[in-house]
Order: sequence, then C-alpha cells, then structure tokens
Amino acid sequence: MDQQSYGHKRLVVGAHYGTMDFIAQRITGVIMAVYTIVLLLGFLFMGELNYENWRNLFTFTCLGLPVGQMLATVAFLAVAWHAWIGMRDIWMDYVRSAGLRLLLQVLTVLWLVGTIAFFAKILWSL
Repeated sequence: MDQQSYGHKRLVVGAHYGTMDFIAQRITGVIMAVYTIVLLLGFLFMGELNYENWRNLFTFTCLGLPVGQMLATVAFLAVAWHAWIGMRDIWMDYVRSAGLRLLLQVLTVLWLVGTIAFFAKILWSL
C-alpha cells in the first residue's frame, strides 16, 4: 500500500479561537435582533414622533433602574464587539503585510473605543 503525502503537515492546536468568535458573533447578533424588535415595538406604541417621546424610548425606568439606557448600552456594546470580530477577521484574511494589518487593527480598536465613549456620553447625559 503506497501512502502519499499531500500538502503541509500542520499541528492542530486546541485553542478554539474560531469557535469562540463564532459563538460571540451569534450571541451579539441575537442581542442586536432582540433590541431591534424592542425599538420597533417602542416606535409602534410611541404615538406622536417628537423629541420627548424619542427621549423616553431610551430613558425609561423600571423600579428605579434606567432600563432604557441599560438596554441601549448592552445593544451598542454588542454592535461594537460584533464589528470588532468581523473587522479583525477581514484584516487577518485579506491584508498580507503584518505591519499594515496591525495598524488597521489598532485604528479599528481606537475607532470602536471612541464610538463607545461618544455613545456613552450622549446616552447617559440624557
């Protein structure tokens, strides 16, 4: 029996980074979908579209807790995490130069941190 070797022999490690990213993408996707439904229901039952009703959509409270702001924050953090995983994978798959890939990843992180800070400043100052 003649055994042929095809391709490179690779060491398969058990870190499962791809699995965790896959699960994180699905969880963040579900969070975004649920929050989208909550917002759509809020729009449907809002009545008149004005600033006060729009503000109340994000600042409603329940038992003294700022539920609207907490839900919006969780949804926005899910968007940022989802975007980070997607963009990181794009940079890793399509940018061959390690230096350029690192630069793009750092710029992506800075942009995402900046948007989270801007979001928090606006939402939590309502």
